[in-house]
Amino acid sequence: MPLPNYTALDYQGALQRLLPRGRVWPRDPDAVQSKVALALAQVYGRTHSRINNLLVDAFPASSTELLPEWEAALGLPDPALGLATTMAGRRQQVVAKLTATGGQSAAYYQSVAAGLGFTIAVTNYAPFRCGQSRAGQAVGTPDWHHTWSVTAATNTINHFAAGASASGEPLSVWGNAILQSVLQRIAPAHSILQFRYSS
Repeated sequence: MPLPNYTALDYQGALQRLLPRGRVWPRDPDAVQSKVALALAQVYGRTHSRINNLLVDAFPASSTELLPEWEAALGLPDPALGLATTMAGRRQQVVAKLTATGGQSAAYYQSVAAGLGFTIAVTNYAPFRCGQSRAGQAVGTPDWHHTWSVTAATNTINHFAAGASASGEPLSVWGNAILQSVLQRIAPAHSILQFRYSS
C-alpha cells in the first residue's frame, strides 16, 4: 500500500473546509484568507513529507537523516575504522554491526564481510598428521591448528550510486582496510589471521 502523500494544497483545502461558511469566509484562491491558509498549509505539507520519509529513514539500510543517530547508538564510527567516506559505506557499517551475531565459522566471517560490501573466501589450515593428512600436504608447525586466511579481491571498488550516495562523495572508493580491521577485531584471540588478495 503506497503512503498517502498530501501536499500543501491538500492541507489548504482541508483548512478551508474547517472554516465556517458565509461571505466573510471566502474560498477564492486570491482572497487573503486563502493565502493565509496556504501559508499555514506549507508547514503541514513539509511535515507530512518528512513523516513519510521517516518510515524509510527508520531502517538503517535506507537511512539518511537518522544515520547519525544509528551510528551514535551503535558506537560508530569505530575508532579503528574512522568514518566511512560514503553514505553507503556508513549504512553498511551500521547494518553489519546490528546484524553481527557472533560466531567462529567461515560462513559467519563471510556474512560479516558481505555486510561491509566485500566478497571473501575463508581457508582453514592444520599441520600434517600421519593417517589424516593427504600426501603432499605441507608439514607446518602446531600454530597451523589456529591459522586461517581470508582471500579477497585486491581492490574492492564501491562506485557512486544515484539515490544511495550523497552529494560531495567520491565517485569511487576502493581498498580493504575496513575489511582487515573488522575481521582482525572479531577474529578469535588465539587464532592467526592471514589476508591474501587476488585479482
